[in-house]
Amino acid sequence: MSGRASLLLAIVVSLAVGAALPGLFGKLRGPAAPADAGGESSVPAEVDGLVKLSPEQIEASKIGTLVAGGGVLKRQITVPASVKPDPDHLARVASKVSGVVAEMRKKLGDEVAKNETVAVIDSREVADAKSEYLAALANFDLQSKLFTREKGLFEKKITAEQLFLKAKATFTEARLRLDLSRGKLAALDLSESEIAALANQPISRLREKELRAPIKGRIIERLVNLGQPVTAESQIYVLADLSEVEVELAVPIASLASVRRGQPVFLKTPQGRTLEGVVRMINAVLTPETRTGHVVAMFANPDQLLHPGGVLNAEITLEQSPVKVLVPRGAVQLIHNEPTVFVRVKDGFRKRAVELGDGDEGFVEIVKGLAPGETIAVENSFVLKAEAGKSEIPEE
Repeated sequence: MSGRASLLLAIVVSLAVGAALPGLFGKLRGPAAPADAGGESSVPAEVDGLVKLSPEQIEASKIGTLVAGGGVLKRQITVPASVKPDPDHLARVASKVSGVVAEMRKKLGDEVAKNETVAVIDSREVADAKSEYLAALANFDLQSKLFTREKGLFEKKITAEQLFLKAKATFTEARLRLDLSRGKLAALDLSESEIAALANQPISRLREKELRAPIKGRIIERLVNLGQPVTAESQIYVLADLSEVEVELAVPIASLASVRRGQPVFLKTPQGRTLEGVVRMINAVLTPETRTGHVVAMFANPDQLLHPGGVLNAEITLEQSPVKVLVPRGAVQLIHNEPTVFVRVKDGFRKRAVELGDGDEGFVEIVKGLAPGETIAVENSFVLKAEAGKSEIPEE
């Protein structure tokens, strides 16, 4: 019995010593570290979405910033556009007399001033009218002198009243003939200054009829050549004042109902400049072949960048709505399927999830998560997205 009792005593002592060892070793090592609540790795994680960057690093990464604020959302459509002269700034130079083209002083594309001579017509009709006027003018001068003489003699009782009345009638007839001949020249489009200068004009130029530009503009058509016979209805040149042009827009039927007079239209020129015009007219007649509506817009063209016949693309702003916070689309990055912006802070940028609203091609509304006046990254924000992603990778 004594051997069995000794074995039991040894087992009990062994168990007591094993239970006491962990506590003894723990005291030797010091207090135990608290266990991680989530049981995850103890590698330091990103603090509140902060991406630390110095000003030098921000400049080197070419990260552009912008102060968030209100703006206007636009809904636009892009449509084909063709440039044409404005009918209100278009003029045609007609011959107005029968004859032959003697001079063509302007070429296609030349600029002309108002009342500048652009062509000369050799016309027998003009020569006859000028000769008739000069004859009437000479006769009028003569009869005017005779009438003045007879009037003086009659007042002095030297001549009879019958001679005075006859001289008066002849003078009146001469004045009437002069007025009629002057009117004929005016009908042939001779100005008062041209008529006044006829008395001193060489005989060789009596057949010439100068054609003058009715407006300031550019030659866009030349319709005759030297030596070509013309009539009073013949057109010589077509002029266009291109300081303002008309642009025809082919708008799809689906968008035609949203187009209104006065809406802005933007046109990009081949030189890279953007011009702004307005819708002036909406034609209710549709084009069956293309199923589009005919819309006309007017554009100021002071630098002559738009040329008749040019085909470009135009953007029509259909609707505009103001929003409180509007940012460029490039400022928004998608992180973990959440729209995110990077807000500038003292030590760099802090990523912040936001809620998006409506948007257009270049901008988007921030409904929640960003206040007006906060500065955000708008250029190269993908660099911040990459840096934020690095901090989320756990270390081995």
